[in-house]
Amino acid sequence: MLMWILLLLLILVIFGFGFTMQILWWVTAVLLALWVIGFLMRGRGGSRSSGSRRRFSRSGR
Repeated sequence: MLMWILLLLLILVIFGFGFTMQILWWVTAVLLALWVIGFLMRGRGGSRSSGSRRRFSRSGR
């Protein structure tokens, strides 16, 4: 009887891990798509924001 309970718990843990990994893959895909869209949108306006990388540097350097 104890063996069946351990087997059932192992199956539940493996199923839960698989379900979690599936959700994480979808979240990763959405974040990657948003990053690519943001990268492309920033690339279009690059001429007017060319100095944005130096925004945090000191003005004397």
